Amino acid sequence: MTAVLPFGSWPTPVTSELVVASASRVIDVRADGDDLVWVESRPGEGGRSVLVRRRADGTITELVGGDANVRTAVHEYGGGAWWVHEGAVWYAEWADQRLRRVDPDSGAVTVLTPEPEEPRGLRYADGDVAPSGEWMVCVRETHPIGSRGSVDVVNEIVRLPTSEPSEPELLVSGPDFLACPRVSPDGEQLCWIDWDHPRMPWDGTRLVVRDLATGTDVYVAGGEHEAITEPTWQADGSLWFLSDRTGWFGIYRWDPADHATTAIVEIEADIGLPHWVFGTSRYVVLSDGRVVFARWKEGFDGLAVRLTDGTVADLPLEFSAVPSLRGAGGSSFVLSAGTPAREAAVHRITLGDDATVASDDVLRPARDLGLDPSWISRPQAISFPTADGATAHGIYYPPTNPEVEGPEGERPPLLVMIHGGPTAAARPEMQVGTQYWTSRGFAVVDVNYRGSTGYGRAYRDLLQGTWGIADVEDCVAAARFLAERGDVDSDRLCIRGGSAGGFTTLAALAFHDAFAAGASHYGVADLGVLAAETHKFESRYLDGLVGRWPEDRATYEARSPIFHTDGIDRPLAVFQGLDDPVVPPNQSQMIVDAVRARRVPVAYVTFEGEQHGFRQAQNIRAALDGELSFYSQVLGFDLPPDEGIAQIEISPAL
Repeated sequence: MTAVLPFGSWPTPVTSELVVASASRVIDVRADGDDLVWVESRPGEGGRSVLVRRRADGTITELVGGDANVRTAVHEYGGGAWWVHEGAVWYAEWADQRLRRVDPDSGAVTVLTPEPEEPRGLRYADGDVAPSGEWMVCVRETHPIGSRGSVDVVNEIVRLPTSEPSEPELLVSGPDFLACPRVSPDGEQLCWIDWDHPRMPWDGTRLVVRDLATGTDVYVAGGEHEAITEPTWQADGSLWFLSDRTGWFGIYRWDPADHATTAIVEIEADIGLPHWVFGTSRYVVLSDGRVVFARWKEGFDGLAVRLTDGTVADLPLEFSAVPSLRGAGGSSFVLSAGTPAREAAVHRITLGDDATVASDDVLRPARDLGLDPSWISRPQAISFPTADGATAHGIYYPPTNPEVEGPEGERPPLLVMIHGGPTAAARPEMQVGTQYWTSRGFAVVDVNYRGSTGYGRAYRDLLQGTWGIADVEDCVAAARFLAERGDVDSDRLCIRGGSAGGFTTLAALAFHDAFAAGASHYGVADLGVLAAETHKFESRYLDGLVGRWPEDRATYEARSPIFHTDGIDRPLAVFQGLDDPVVPPNQSQMIVDAVRARRVPVAYVTFEGEQHGFRQAQNIRAALDGELSFYSQVLGFDLPPDEGIAQIEISPAL
């Protein structure tokens, strides 16, 4: 018999312990001969990223033990921290940022790059090994001694031997940013993408090819208003890449013989992703000429194939979030991907004829959560009207619990979730952190406000000049849309987000009265401070989203919650890592002090050793359970007694 309990108080097996228990997220997977190599992030081990090899016989081993942490700090967001070639693996070690090589036979680790004078001052990412295996290229980011911040950071492309310590040779310098250095199959040409302030890589980049013998550079594609990403050389010597020249990221082929560019796939869906991190791979050319690619369409990711006759067809696979895929020989490819009902798993997929799937082998299954499918809330794409006659989008999750239902005539509270970025998107795959809320009786909407990716460049550009306005309007509109539709209780609307989503949370509380409470995770309170103090990669990001700093100081202050705390009269919870280089802790401290000074109830929790985003299991649990405790006190429901969740301190008291 189904029990009847107040929304929010429902007993559930989806606890914070389950969220982190044996949780490890596969960041990328690559084929290395018959083996697979991947990196997985492990919250239970302090959030370290671990290199793993899976042999053809199914044996799985950790390549580097101890405290090794495979993670680069280039651009602060990292990515592309490792690469493979004929059994050998190279990686950047988080502790000192130096490059290391793992020998394919002995497993011995060799440090390849010199120790910098400034601790962690030489950082490496996004490498590629020449066909000979004797040398490789990668991005190097230099933070000089006594650096004055982002103005002194230098990004370059360097070359170095693959197996012995050396001083890297400088190949490319000048642009503010460089990425995707890739060596041609004959080892004679190098391509890369570059861009300069104030553009971000999804605004406009250039694709360049250099003849390594003569030093001659050839411009291939891109510019101030065309974003290029993921250049890859093919066996025939052609260079393929992604471009958003049509308004959607499509696939293109450049012929070095005549410099002609040909469209391979142009569809109204985004194949490419914004270049937040290095090392993404959203398409692969199979040996028979078919092209498999991932594409965002109407809020969901998925896989499709371009056949040799040019037609495009969806593959009959249920994936809804595909961060990357890689070739695995013949008609096979590998990927780590999730579905609406399952966390990400590692798959090797082999195509049959045309757009058929001959086999789908799960090589690293998703963890066994021990949950019946009836516990899982399935994502639903929604579109809704917002300000200025525009339409915004989101992913809605209804409360789901097979053993409990809410009181008759009541509607559930709503959690409006806001992704970071802000040039990013909600991930419509099964995330235990979302089920933590839905299984307790919360409805959740993950808002893809104007500016989010996956809906084409025109939609992405709608946030230009309007951050702090359009995103906030869309979150309010999503909440009111669901309330008016009858899904949720209009008096119990809450909002939460991290990083840029934390800023939107604070702005929604400061400038609107739609929400009963909000929770900011490492969110921005003062846009001016962010513009002045943030790292190089994002140091001019706000030029497009807000305006030039400090020339447009008035606009910055008009949108910064710290200057409008008189508008925050609803309870607020703030969670902050004390080692965050992207959103420094003083951002959270300022907003907490200002709101408390007005006697508004605030819960404030800080975490030693955490950077931008929480990686350590105990801190992830403390943040989740603390936020639940916060809502229980604000909305007036009881916490499940058997979970032992401590009441978070709210000061001044409610």
